[in-house]
Amino acid sequence: MRVGRGWIMALALANMGLFFGYIGPLQVLLPNQVQDIDSAHKALRLGIVTGIGAAVALVTGPAAGALSDATGARFGRRRPWIAGGAVAGAAGLALLSGQRTILGVTIAWCVAQAGLNCMQAGVTALVPDRVPVTQRGAVSGWSGLSQTIGVILAVVLVSDLITGQVPAYLALGVLVMAAAVPILRAPDPPVPREQLPVFEARAVVRAFRFSPRRYPDFSWAWATRFLVQLGNSMTILYLLYFLRDKVHYQQLFPGHKAEQGLVILDVIYTLATVTTVVIGGVLSDRSGRRKPAVMFAGYAMAAADVLLAAWPVWTGAIIAAAVLGLGYGVYASVDQALVTQVLPADADRAKDLGIINIANSAPQVLAPALAAPIVTYLGGYPVLFGTVAAATVAGSVFVTKIRSVR
Repeated sequence: MRVGRGWIMALALANMGLFFGYIGPLQVLLPNQVQDIDSAHKALRLGIVTGIGAAVALVTGPAAGALSDATGARFGRRRPWIAGGAVAGAAGLALLSGQRTILGVTIAWCVAQAGLNCMQAGVTALVPDRVPVTQRGAVSGWSGLSQTIGVILAVVLVSDLITGQVPAYLALGVLVMAAAVPILRAPDPPVPREQLPVFEARAVVRAFRFSPRRYPDFSWAWATRFLVQLGNSMTILYLLYFLRDKVHYQQLFPGHKAEQGLVILDVIYTLATVTTVVIGGVLSDRSGRRKPAVMFAGYAMAAADVLLAAWPVWTGAIIAAAVLGLGYGVYASVDQALVTQVLPADADRAKDLGIINIANSAPQVLAPALAAPIVTYLGGYPVLFGTVAAATVAGSVFVTKIRSVR
């Protein structure tokens, strides 16, 4: 049974809300907040804050997924986690707004990450719950498009439209909750208790385990996602500092802030992504082939990072943003559809997608540990982006190891 456009748009809006909560702080608010607190050690401090927050996300995602799989509420098994996660995520963002110490920022960001990952556990599970395989590329494409739009809107909102750290964080929290409302109003039929996995306390611990030997395709899909997201995390984390310290945006364009340059790059990236994100998913649905598209996308993203490494100037950054967007548009839709086809068990979809989301969260833990010393001691931004390109290429090559999906 095919899902309707209204449901697809509600799902896309929920994904946009998640990216308001993630990207607004990560790209603009947290770097500026950390710099205001300790400008001399900003790269290291930012790495600590985001790394600890990502560790919380790494734990929360699979645990919330396992609990969601076992939820038998009459409201549906995903809806309570989406609603609760949206409220908790918004509360964490509100808490961030008043912090003036690194410890306070870290704690508040952990609260926000925990809530947002609970929400994400419910949202991502709705795709294999409700969407047939032949429609998953298109649905993932629309979700990827909404995420991309969420990135640019979040950056524009906190860079240009809202002045002040406190109102910016509060606005993002309100948007996260508002974006969750349409999918909460959509049907989420409860699953009969006899069809739910039996919940035990040990089930939360087991949520972090899977067997690469029993499920090799799932394992390779995890590895490819991890490597590509490691590259993305290392790039996003220091992009604002790159514009300030390497491109010297404020000297190139007197009277303009580096945040404005970041908005320009995000707009270019978004326009490029829009051209490929939906059509990439639709074409993969029609052809039934996912792997070639995912590989092409990875190579395109790696090429963008090579350009940043070799030509770290404003013009190079503009071209790289366009190439990166073209590649990420295809990746966002097709890789997500591919992942839903290699899940080990229907009864544990949210738990298994939580494990896949570790491949999104774990790189945020590792990215600061890897990127901070590279930027500070081991060659700076050219070496950073070269490392990112190598990781992305490796992730693209590993896609060939997946056997059950063409």
